[in-house]
Amino acid sequence: MSQARSALAVIIPTLNAEVGLATTLTALPPVAQRIVVDGGSTDRTVEVALAGEAEVVQSPPGRGVQLAAGAAAAKAPWLLFLHADTRLDPRAWAALEAHLSNPGGAQIAAVFGFRLDDRAWQARLLEWGVRLRVALLALPYGDQGLLIHRDLYQAIGGYSALPLMEDVDLVRRLGRRRLRLLQGQALTSAARWRKRGWARQSLLNLRCLALYLTGTPPARIAQIYGR
Repeated sequence: MSQARSALAVIIPTLNAEVGLATTLTALPPVAQRIVVDGGSTDRTVEVALAGEAEVVQSPPGRGVQLAAGAAAAKAPWLLFLHADTRLDPRAWAALEAHLSNPGGAQIAAVFGFRLDDRAWQARLLEWGVRLRVALLALPYGDQGLLIHRDLYQAIGGYSALPLMEDVDLVRRLGRRRLRLLQGQALTSAARWRKRGWARQSLLNLRCLALYLTGTPPARIAQIYGR
């Protein structure tokens, strides 16, 4: 294990995520802690987590609640929040280690490029849209990962107990000046786009963001999203 990664805890929230989680844990290099925060899965998620040498923390469901519980359980100074169906490519891991080794890195959180595991042209179009959203609005979503030092995480209040939009809520509190896009890609499963349809899922995501930014309660947005 590198010296940089020995200071890193990877936190993954799950709910019936056995398929994606197995791939994500297999792709993880050695780190100080692997923490899977489970929200009450009824499939083999917990078994997969334990087989992947992860600590399992039980939590009420809700990604914001689960991420906060994972951060509370972490002992390492650096936190990497990943979705259960997301993994970082080698360039991303190299950029992560460089960020951890940077003396000023603790004052800045970091995310990675968004990439879908699908060859469809719709996937490339969606990736372009995400790059545009991040460049214009500084609003990366959780499927781009989030690397943050514990001190900065605590200074901004950590994850809120929201059923949806917890990632947008946190990065808005960070602000553009304390957020950096690192080299490399966070490769995410395109399963939900394939299931709902590329256009339908993308429009639903945009609608939820617009509702959140105009003050709709996150609980109502979660109902619309179907979570």
